[in-house]
Amino acid sequence: MAARVHLANGKRAFIKAASSLVAPAVADFHRRETAVSQRLPAEAPTPRLLDAYDDGTWVVLALEDIPGRLPAQPWQPDELDRVLAAVTGMTEALTPSPVDKAILSKPRLGGWLEVAADDAVRAKVEELSPWAARHFDDLVVLEQNASLIGSTLLHGDLYPFNIMLAADRVFVVDWPHAWIGPWHCDAVTLLSSAWLSGVEPQPIAERHPLIRDLDPVRVNEMLALQAGFLLKVAAAAGPAADRNLVAMMTALGLASLRWLGQRM
Repeated sequence: MAARVHLANGKRAFIKAASSLVAPAVADFHRRETAVSQRLPAEAPTPRLLDAYDDGTWVVLALEDIPGRLPAQPWQPDELDRVLAAVTGMTEALTPSPVDKAILSKPRLGGWLEVAADDAVRAKVEELSPWAARHFDDLVVLEQNASLIGSTLLHGDLYPFNIMLAADRVFVVDWPHAWIGPWHCDAVTLLSSAWLSGVEPQPIAERHPLIRDLDPVRVNEMLALQAGFLLKVAAAAGPAADRNLVAMMTALGLASLRWLGQRM
Protein backbone atom coordinates (compact mmCIF):
# COMPACT_ATOMS: atom_id res chain seq x y z
CA MET A 1 0.00 0.00 0.00
CA ALA A 2 1.02 3.58 -0.66
CA ALA A 3 -1.59 6.20 0.19
CA ARG A 4 -2.21 9.71 1.39
CA VAL A 5 -4.49 9.53 4.43
CA HIS A 6 -6.59 11.84 6.59
CA LEU A 7 -6.15 11.07 10.29
CA ALA A 8 -8.80 11.24 12.97
CA ASN A 9 -7.07 14.27 14.52
CA GLY A 10 -7.44 16.24 11.27
CA LYS A 11 -3.85 15.89 10.19
CA ARG A 12 -2.54 14.14 7.08
CA ALA A 13 0.20 11.58 6.43
CA PHE A 14 1.64 9.46 3.67
CA ILE A 15 1.58 5.75 4.54
CA LYS A 16 3.62 2.98 2.91
CA ALA A 17 3.17 -0.65 3.96
CA ALA A 18 4.31 -4.06 2.73
CA SER A 19 4.09 -7.66 3.89
CA SER A 20 7.33 -9.62 4.21
CA LEU A 21 5.39 -12.74 3.24
CA VAL A 22 3.91 -11.32 0.03
CA ALA A 23 6.50 -8.74 -1.05
CA PRO A 24 9.74 -9.40 0.89
CA ALA A 25 11.89 -7.12 -1.29
CA VAL A 26 9.53 -4.17 -0.81
CA ALA A 27 9.35 -4.82 2.94
CA ASP A 28 13.15 -4.75 3.11
CA PHE A 29 13.16 -1.48 1.15
CA HIS A 30 10.75 -0.05 3.75
CA ARG A 31 12.98 -1.19 6.61
CA ARG A 32 15.99 0.47 5.03
CA GLU A 33 14.07 3.65 4.26
CA THR A 34 12.93 3.79 7.89
CA ALA A 35 16.53 3.56 9.10
CA VAL A 36 17.67 6.26 6.66
CA SER A 37 14.74 8.59 7.34
CA GLN A 38 15.32 8.42 11.11
CA ARG A 39 18.80 9.89 10.56
CA LEU A 40 18.18 12.57 7.93
CA PRO A 41 18.85 16.09 9.25
CA ALA A 42 16.07 18.67 9.41
CA GLU A 43 17.77 20.81 6.74
CA ALA A 44 17.62 18.03 4.15
CA PRO A 45 14.71 18.53 1.68
CA THR A 46 13.01 15.28 2.64
CA PRO A 47 9.69 14.32 4.26
CA ARG A 48 9.90 13.80 8.02
CA LEU A 49 9.35 10.29 9.34
CA LEU A 50 6.36 10.51 11.69
CA ASP A 51 6.25 6.89 12.84
CA ALA A 52 7.15 3.35 11.82
CA TYR A 53 5.91 -0.15 12.60
CA ASP A 54 7.52 -3.55 12.04
CA ASP A 55 6.17 -6.76 13.58
CA GLY A 56 8.38 -9.04 11.52
CA THR A 57 5.71 -9.47 8.84
CA TRP A 58 4.16 -6.08 8.18
CA VAL A 59 6.46 -3.07 7.72
CA VAL A 60 4.84 0.36 7.76
CA LEU A 61 6.16 3.92 7.43
CA ALA A 62 4.17 7.05 8.23
CA LEU A 63 5.75 10.07 6.56
CA GLU A 64 4.95 13.74 6.38
CA ASP A 65 2.46 14.32 3.57
CA ILE A 66 3.89 16.75 1.02
CA PRO A 67 1.30 19.17 -0.36
CA GLY A 68 2.81 19.21 -3.82
CA ARG A 69 3.11 17.51 -7.18
CA LEU A 70 5.63 15.77 -9.40
CA PRO A 71 7.66 17.96 -11.75
CA ALA A 72 6.08 18.45 -15.16
CA GLN A 73 7.37 16.10 -17.83
CA PRO A 74 8.80 17.10 -20.25
CA TRP A 75 10.93 19.16 -17.87
CA GLN A 76 10.09 22.85 -17.67
CA PRO A 77 13.29 24.95 -17.48
CA ASP A 78 12.26 26.84 -14.33
CA GLU A 79 11.31 23.64 -12.51
CA LEU A 80 14.53 21.89 -13.52
CA ASP A 81 16.50 24.90 -12.21
CA ARG A 82 14.58 24.72 -8.90
CA VAL A 83 15.27 21.02 -8.51
CA LEU A 84 18.97 21.30 -9.38
CA ALA A 85 19.38 24.09 -6.81
CA ALA A 86 17.68 21.88 -4.21
CA VAL A 87 19.97 18.97 -5.08
CA THR A 88 22.98 21.20 -4.50
CA GLY A 89 21.67 22.21 -1.08
CA MET A 90 20.74 18.62 -0.22
CA THR A 91 24.21 17.40 -1.16
CA GLU A 92 25.84 19.99 1.07
CA ALA A 93 23.51 19.06 3.96
CA LEU A 94 24.34 15.36 3.56
CA THR A 95 28.12 15.72 3.40
CA PRO A 96 29.51 14.05 5.42
CA SER A 97 26.83 11.37 5.51
CA PRO A 98 24.64 11.41 8.64
CA VAL A 99 23.90 7.70 8.08
CA ASP A 100 26.32 4.88 8.80
CA LYS A 101 27.32 2.88 5.73
CA ALA A 102 26.51 -0.41 7.48
CA ILE A 103 22.75 0.11 7.21
CA LEU A 104 22.75 1.22 3.57
CA SER A 105 22.44 -0.75 0.38
CA LYS A 106 25.11 -1.09 -2.25
CA PRO A 107 24.71 1.39 -5.09
CA ARG A 108 22.51 0.14 -7.90
CA LEU A 109 25.18 0.78 -10.50
CA GLY A 110 27.11 -1.22 -13.06
CA GLY A 111 26.30 -4.28 -15.09
CA TRP A 112 28.46 -4.36 -18.21
CA LEU A 113 30.58 -7.21 -16.88
CA GLU A 114 27.46 -9.25 -16.15
CA VAL A 115 26.02 -8.41 -19.56
CA ALA A 116 29.27 -9.59 -21.16
CA ALA A 117 28.91 -12.96 -19.43
CA ASP A 118 25.39 -13.63 -20.76
CA ASP A 119 25.12 -13.93 -24.54
CA ALA A 120 21.33 -13.54 -24.61
CA VAL A 121 21.32 -10.43 -22.42
CA ARG A 122 24.22 -8.92 -24.34
CA ALA A 123 22.40 -9.45 -27.63
CA LYS A 124 19.31 -7.73 -26.23
CA VAL A 125 21.32 -4.78 -24.91
CA GLU A 126 23.13 -4.40 -28.24
CA GLU A 127 19.77 -4.50 -30.01
CA LEU A 128 18.51 -1.72 -27.74
CA SER A 129 21.65 0.37 -28.28
CA PRO A 130 23.78 -0.02 -31.41
CA TRP A 131 26.08 2.61 -29.86
CA ALA A 132 26.68 0.30 -26.87
CA ALA A 133 27.40 -2.57 -29.28
CA ARG A 134 30.13 -0.48 -30.95
CA HIS A 135 31.61 0.74 -27.65
CA PHE A 136 31.08 -2.29 -25.42
CA ASP A 137 34.76 -2.63 -24.47
CA ASP A 138 34.90 1.09 -23.57
CA LEU A 139 31.87 0.68 -21.30
CA VAL A 140 33.45 -2.30 -19.54
CA VAL A 141 36.65 -0.30 -18.94
CA LEU A 142 34.72 2.66 -17.55
CA GLU A 143 32.92 0.33 -15.15
CA GLN A 144 36.10 -1.45 -14.06
CA ASN A 145 37.96 1.81 -13.42
CA ALA A 146 35.10 3.73 -11.82
CA SER A 147 35.86 5.57 -8.60
CA LEU A 148 32.96 5.77 -6.15
CA ILE A 149 34.94 7.08 -3.18
CA GLY A 150 33.20 9.89 -1.33
CA SER A 151 31.48 10.92 1.88
CA THR A 152 28.08 12.17 0.67
CA LEU A 153 24.80 10.41 1.43
CA LEU A 154 23.29 9.98 -2.03
CA HIS A 155 19.66 9.27 -2.84
CA GLY A 156 20.63 6.64 -5.41
CA ASP A 157 17.46 6.88 -7.53
CA LEU A 158 17.11 10.60 -8.23
CA TYR A 159 14.72 10.69 -11.15
CA PRO A 160 11.67 12.97 -11.59
CA PHE A 161 9.27 10.40 -10.08
CA ASN A 162 11.06 10.76 -6.71
CA ILE A 163 10.73 14.54 -6.53
CA MET A 164 7.83 16.60 -5.19
CA LEU A 165 7.37 20.32 -5.81
CA ALA A 166 5.60 22.23 -3.05
CA ALA A 167 4.77 25.92 -3.26
CA ASP A 168 8.08 27.09 -1.81
CA ARG A 169 10.20 23.93 -1.44
CA VAL A 170 11.47 20.93 -3.33
CA PHE A 171 11.28 17.53 -1.61
CA VAL A 172 13.18 14.36 -2.48
CA VAL A 173 11.21 11.24 -1.53
CA ASP A 174 11.78 7.46 -1.36
CA TRP A 175 15.19 6.72 0.19
CA PRO A 176 15.65 2.91 0.29
CA HIS A 177 18.49 2.96 -2.23
CA ALA A 178 20.67 5.53 -0.48
CA TRP A 179 24.44 4.97 -0.49
CA ILE A 180 27.61 6.90 0.33
CA GLY A 181 29.84 8.16 -2.46
CA PRO A 182 31.01 11.17 -4.52
CA TRP A 183 28.76 14.17 -4.26
CA HIS A 184 28.21 14.63 -8.01
CA CYS A 185 26.37 11.33 -8.51
CA ASP A 186 22.78 12.40 -7.79
CA ALA A 187 23.13 15.49 -9.97
CA VAL A 188 24.43 13.39 -12.87
CA THR A 189 21.56 10.93 -12.44
CA LEU A 190 18.98 13.69 -12.52
CA LEU A 191 20.52 15.43 -15.51
CA SER A 192 20.74 12.21 -17.50
CA SER A 193 16.94 11.98 -17.38
CA ALA A 194 16.64 15.41 -19.00
CA TRP A 195 17.35 13.84 -22.41
CA LEU A 196 13.90 12.24 -22.23
CA SER A 197 12.46 15.77 -22.28
CA GLY A 198 14.66 16.91 -25.14
CA VAL A 199 16.82 18.94 -22.75
CA GLU A 200 20.54 18.67 -23.48
CA PRO A 201 22.29 18.02 -20.14
CA GLN A 202 25.87 18.89 -21.08
CA PRO A 203 25.55 22.73 -21.04
CA ILE A 204 23.77 22.52 -17.68
CA ALA A 205 26.45 20.19 -16.27
CA GLU A 206 29.17 22.62 -17.34
CA ARG A 207 27.58 25.26 -15.10
CA HIS A 208 26.48 23.11 -12.17
CA PRO A 209 28.60 23.54 -9.00
CA LEU A 210 28.68 19.80 -8.23
CA ILE A 211 29.90 18.83 -11.71
CA ARG A 212 31.67 21.69 -13.49
CA ASP A 213 35.08 21.26 -11.83
CA LEU A 214 35.18 17.44 -11.97
CA ASP A 215 37.58 15.37 -14.00
CA PRO A 216 35.32 14.58 -17.03
CA VAL A 217 36.14 10.89 -16.66
CA ARG A 218 34.25 10.79 -13.34
CA VAL A 219 31.05 11.87 -15.06
CA ASN A 220 31.60 9.37 -17.89
CA GLU A 221 32.06 6.60 -15.34
CA MET A 222 28.82 7.47 -13.57
CA LEU A 223 26.87 7.51 -16.83
CA ALA A 224 28.32 4.14 -17.83
CA LEU A 225 27.49 2.67 -14.42
CA GLN A 226 23.91 3.95 -14.55
CA ALA A 227 23.32 2.66 -18.05
CA GLY A 228 24.89 -0.70 -17.22
CA PHE A 229 22.58 -1.30 -14.28
CA LEU A 230 19.40 -0.12 -16.01
CA LEU A 231 19.92 -1.93 -19.30
CA LYS A 232 21.13 -5.13 -17.64
CA VAL A 233 17.96 -5.36 -15.56
CA ALA A 234 15.71 -4.37 -18.46
CA ALA A 235 17.31 -6.83 -20.89
CA ALA A 236 17.21 -9.70 -18.39
CA ALA A 237 13.57 -9.13 -17.37
CA GLY A 238 11.33 -12.14 -17.83
CA PRO A 239 7.75 -12.26 -19.11
CA ALA A 240 6.31 -11.70 -15.62
CA ALA A 241 8.15 -8.39 -15.17
CA ASP A 242 6.22 -5.12 -15.06
CA ARG A 243 6.46 -3.92 -18.66
CA ASN A 244 6.04 -0.28 -17.67
CA LEU A 245 8.98 -0.59 -15.28
CA VAL A 246 11.08 -2.29 -17.96
CA ALA A 247 10.23 0.44 -20.48
CA MET A 248 11.13 3.15 -17.97
CA MET A 249 14.48 1.54 -17.11
CA THR A 250 15.26 1.08 -20.81
CA ALA A 251 14.50 4.72 -21.59
CA LEU A 252 16.58 6.01 -18.67
CA GLY A 253 19.49 3.69 -19.55
CA LEU A 254 19.47 4.84 -23.16
CA ALA A 255 19.33 8.47 -22.03
CA SER A 256 22.52 7.94 -19.97
CA LEU A 257 24.21 6.37 -23.01
CA ARG A 258 23.12 9.22 -25.25
CA TRP A 259 24.78 11.77 -23.00
CA LEU A 260 27.84 9.56 -22.59
CA GLY A 261 28.11 9.15 -26.36
CA GLN A 262 28.04 12.91 -26.80
CA ARG A 263 30.78 13.36 -24.21
CA MET A 264 32.98 10.63 -25.70
